[in-house]
Amino acid sequence: MATLSLNNPSRTRNPAPHHHKPISKICSLTRPTKISFNFSTKTPPKLHHFRPIKSVSESSLSEPKEAEAESDDFEDDPTQELSYLDEETDPESITEWELDFCSRPILDIRGKKMWELVACDNSLSLQYTKYFPNNVINSITLKDAIVSICDDLGVPIPEKIRFFRSQMQTIITKACKELGIKPIPSKRCLSLLLWLEERYETVYMRHPGFQKGSKPLLALDNPFPMELPENLVGERWAFVQLPFSAVMEEIASFETRFIFGASLDLDLLGIEIDDKTLIPGLSVATSRAQPLAAWMNGLEVCSIEADTARACLILSVGISTRYVYATYKKTPVTTSEAEAWEAAKKACGGLHFLAIQEDLDSDDCVGFWLLLDLPPPPV
Repeated sequence: MATLSLNNPSRTRNPAPHHHKPISKICSLTRPTKISFNFSTKTPPKLHHFRPIKSVSESSLSEPKEAEAESDDFEDDPTQELSYLDEETDPESITEWELDFCSRPILDIRGKKMWELVACDNSLSLQYTKYFPNNVINSITLKDAIVSICDDLGVPIPEKIRFFRSQMQTIITKACKELGIKPIPSKRCLSLLLWLEERYETVYMRHPGFQKGSKPLLALDNPFPMELPENLVGERWAFVQLPFSAVMEEIASFETRFIFGASLDLDLLGIEIDDKTLIPGLSVATSRAQPLAAWMNGLEVCSIEADTARACLILSVGISTRYVYATYKKTPVTTSEAEAWEAAKKACGGLHFLAIQEDLDSDDCVGFWLLLDLPPPPV
């Protein structure tokens, strides 16, 4: 397995390859055309763990039988709004939200596109939706709506709110800061993104005002990748694979030892993978692994992409930032390996990981991020 230097202006862009022993429990892609997998996951993954939903008019003190009946009524009415909190969840434990405030492919009685606020936590214990006319879209409306959610559901003002549309950053940031909330621009709003995908099919398409073929008003950005900042530069990297069981061991280590990184709720996302399935990843080694992992930890790492046309790796962070994370000399061998890595990622429903180590021969990771490459939502 060839290991190539990470991109750095002070270093050559196409360095000579070096050879190394893969890190413990990780298999290198030495035979990219013969990678074998045993998958039980679905591509793309679907949400299988949605909580029962209640309408806005439903009381949190309703009797179980009444709540069940009203929930059934809601499912037949795509015009209804949601205001739901899982009764088994401690309201004080919900400190982080995921939020979208955008137009929908639905026309109101004036013939104008309706806007919708969709908010949830990453476990979907909190679910809230509300429609708005297009002439009241501002930070004041959003701030008042956030306060209303907290009042209606009896939850505290969240400490953080993640959002994924760069075009709404000004409005969302202003509303959050006026309430003392930390706004986090991030595409790691996976519960929200998959919920929007499901709502498109189960709600928006069934709405009487639905406009078939309508394109999203605020499409997600996909800017040209920039040069990697010096503080994010590593020294060596390798395409690797890790059995799913070992991935779970790394995630579990977050609670037993200090390690930078982030996980995903795979049960909520409906991703079911056999323990022996090999998950593709990228291993990055550097003598300054601790500071590098610390810097990466504040970036909301979203995904890594192998761009075979440009012979480089693209790192996506936040909502609209893309970096040329590494370059390599384009040869039939390196192209085949990059294609195999992308194919492995696609076969896993977009699941992959980033590991940061002090050395590629090390048994331990200083940083570990579980990532999911999702297509943009249809709205």
